[in-house]
Amino acid sequence: MIASHRSNNSMFRFLRGAAARCLLVAAPLAISPAAHAAYNLTFVTDPTGNNFINLLGINDSGVIGGFDNSSGFTLTLPNNFTNQNFPGSTSSMVTGINAAGDTSGIYMDAASNTHGYTDIGGTFKTVDDPASAVFNQALGINNSDETVGYYAPTQAGTTNQIAYSQKGGVFTDINTLINTQLGITNVNSQAVGINSTATPWIVGFYQPTSTTSLGFLDEDGTITTLDPFGSTVTQALGVNDLGEIVGFYTDANGDQHGYIDNGGLFTSFDPPGSASTTINGLNDKGDIVGFYTTQNDSVVGFVGTPVPEPSTWAMMLLGFAGFGLLGYRKVRRGTTAA
Repeated sequence: MIASHRSNNSMFRFLRGAAARCLLVAAPLAISPAAHAAYNLTFVTDPTGNNFINLLGINDSGVIGGFDNSSGFTLTLPNNFTNQNFPGSTSSMVTGINAAGDTSGIYMDAASNTHGYTDIGGTFKTVDDPASAVFNQALGINNSDETVGYYAPTQAGTTNQIAYSQKGGVFTDINTLINTQLGITNVNSQAVGINSTATPWIVGFYQPTSTTSLGFLDEDGTITTLDPFGSTVTQALGVNDLGEIVGFYTDANGDQHGYIDNGGLFTSFDPPGSASTTINGLNDKGDIVGFYTTQNDSVVGFVGTPVPEPSTWAMMLLGFAGFGLLGYRKVRRGTTAA
């Protein structure tokens, strides 16, 4: 049976209204970060068989950047690896990936100097702070192709590390901000993660002494120390557009754990069988990537997809029930009027 023109209009208005209500309810759920009690885990092993793999970044399409014993790579699960090596380098690592699939990374040249790089649309470019020609690392990249990293004055790169950000070839010193605002003179600092908000957040860590480290957040030039659980060794390694931050910390026994920082609420995280865990990055869906070390010293990558908490499911179900009730009441009113 073909519905009347008025019935079609009534149903169109109902569907349009329901869609609008869906958008109004869904938007806060999409933009509000939520702590996750559990993750569905996918484990990634070294395709070269050397039992060493690091997963360092993931974009919203689920493409992952990392490296193993032989080269840098991008990865689409379950096992679609694409090697990425800076042309002419002796070794490379992919350290970050943005929404377009552009990457940041590290490579070593024939003279054993370490350089940062970007691969933007298939075009490789060295990214080195002019202060050092012998040691640079580009550790993260956002959707505007702004990168973060650090340089050091010696080829070894182990001391006097200076955190910076870079955009369009212009480098900004973050290390001086840390020292000035916190009233310290740190041993080392590294900027590791950057998000894609209008004023990007940058995270990393600094070392007040050679045996301690603390995470930091650089929010438009304002430095905040990040210290989950009062640890003396912690690093902030990734940040998404919702302001969620990930990294690792060590406990009183010296054991290393991953953590998720959701608006100052810290959650510890370890995959089953982990002797040492590092969370390196996350996307705007809350998916996390990192690696852990087993008791026999194998290094295994992992991807964690958040499982909604029961309260989140309850809110969604109540929302859907509300849509159904509103629709039912509108249809009933329309039938009576007819």
